[in-house]
Amino acid sequence: MQSFSDVLNLVKDYFQQKVRSNELTETAYRCWIQNIEPDRFENNTAYLTVSSPFYRGILIDQYLSQLKEAFESVLGFPVNVEILCGNENPPAEPASTQPVETPAPPAQEEAHQPVFSGGSNDFSFLESRVHESDFLVGEYDYTFDTFIVGSKNEFAYTACKSVANIANIHSTSMKPYNPLFIYGPSGLGKTHLLMAIKNEVQKNDPSLNVIYTNCETFSNELILAIKNQNTGPFHEKYRHSDFFLIDDIQFLSGKEASQEEFFHTFNELYQCGKQIVITSDRPPKDINVIADRLKSRFEWGLLADIGAPDLETRIAIIQRKAELLQLAIPDDIINFIATKLKSNIRQLEGAVKKIKMYKMYTGSEPTLSVAQNVIKEILNDNQPMPITIERIIEEVAQTYKVNPSDIRSNKKNAPISQARQIAIYIVREITQATMKEIGQEFGGRDHTTIVYTLKKVENLIKTNPHDKGIIEDIIKNIRDQ
Repeated sequence: MQSFSDVLNLVKDYFQQKVRSNELTETAYRCWIQNIEPDRFENNTAYLTVSSPFYRGILIDQYLSQLKEAFESVLGFPVNVEILCGNENPPAEPASTQPVETPAPPAQEEAHQPVFSGGSNDFSFLESRVHESDFLVGEYDYTFDTFIVGSKNEFAYTACKSVANIANIHSTSMKPYNPLFIYGPSGLGKTHLLMAIKNEVQKNDPSLNVIYTNCETFSNELILAIKNQNTGPFHEKYRHSDFFLIDDIQFLSGKEASQEEFFHTFNELYQCGKQIVITSDRPPKDINVIADRLKSRFEWGLLADIGAPDLETRIAIIQRKAELLQLAIPDDIINFIATKLKSNIRQLEGAVKKIKMYKMYTGSEPTLSVAQNVIKEILNDNQPMPITIERIIEEVAQTYKVNPSDIRSNKKNAPISQARQIAIYIVREITQATMKEIGQEFGGRDHTTIVYTLKKVENLIKTNPHDKGIIEDIIKNIRDQ
C-alpha cells in the first residue's frame, strides 16, 4: 500500500479535478485543501492535521463529507476522517498500530519566524493560517466617505450623492436624476456607489424602503415566483420601494420575461416619483437583445460613466485601505503596486490585504520583493476560470427558452434546432474545441454536420443584424460571468 502522504496527495488531486470541472473554486482549494497535512491512517480512519482551530472548524463544517468522498474514491472503501490541530495532542493509541511515521511537530513560535520564500503559493499558505476575523477590524463599509474620488469617477460620485440626499422622496414630483444610469467596466466601484446610496438614505431616514439587488437575483426571484404561481410577494417587494437600486442590468439581455417584469416595475416606480439607480458594464445603446422601450427609459434621466482610476487615485486607494487595516506601507511599495495594477480597484484592495496577511504571519515589514509576489499572485487569481460547454448550453437555452437537455438531443423542431446551432457556434468560438469534440457533446454528431452548422451560423451573423446582436450578447454574458 502507498504511504499515507501519497494517499493524501491523491485526495488533493481529486479536489483539483473538482476545480477543473468548476465544482470547487481555485481559491477554496488553495485556502482549505492544499495545506492539509497527513498525520496517520489506522482502523479505516484518516487523521489529518491543520494549523488552527478556525481552520479545523471550516473543514468540519464545509468539507468533511467531501474529504470522506475523496478518500473513498482513492482507496475504494469508506473512510472516516478526523481533523486535528497542529497544537493539539492527538488521541492516544499504541505506537505499534501506526502505519506511517508521524511527522515531527512544528517548531515553537512559528508565527514569529519569517517563512515567506517568495514562491507563487506562499500567500495561499498564509491565507489558511490567518483568522477571518483579523480582517473585520478596519474593514470599511460602503459609504461615500470611503469612496476614493478621482477624475474618472467624480461625476458619477457627485450624481449618486445628490440622489442619496433628495429631500423628499415621498413627493411624486420628477427627480432630476431619475433614473440614474452608471456604467463602466467591472471592479471600478459601481456597486460601492449603489451601496453608499443605500447606506446614506437609510441613515438619514430609516423609514424609507431601499431595495438593492442585482439583475441575476431579480431574474431568479421572478422565475421562482412564476414557478410557484405566486408573483404577488415579488411585486410587493420591488414595486413598493422608495429607492430601487439594481446592479449589472446588462444581464437582462435575452431574458424577455425579466425584461417585461422590469419594464412594469420601472414604470410604476417612476410614475410614483420613486428613485431608480441602475448600473451596467456598458451604456444603454450598447446593450444588445434588450427592448428598445427599456433602452429609452434608461436614458430618460442621467448617464454617468466610470473609467479606470488614474495613478494618483490608485495611490490614494492603496493608502486609504492600508490606513483602515492599520498597516504602514512604504511609499515606494505603494507606487510600485499602483503602477502595476491599473484597471481594477478590487485588485488594489486585494494587494493591501495580502500584504497585511504577510506582516501578521511573519512579523516582518513588507518589502519590494513581497509586493512583486503579491502582484503575481493577484494577476494569477484574476485569470478567468475555464468556461464549460455546459455553461454555454445553459445560457443559450435560457435565451431561446428551451431546455438544455433538448439542445444536446436529436429533437428537430425549429426553436430547438436554432438554439442547438447557436450553441455549437458559441462553443467553437469560446472553447476552440475540435469538430469531433463538439460533435460528441451534441449527441454524437459527425464532423460534416458540425462544419455545416458553423458555416450556417456564420452566414446568419453576416446577413441578420438582430441574430448577430443576440449571439454577441450571449458570448459577452458568458465571458463576463
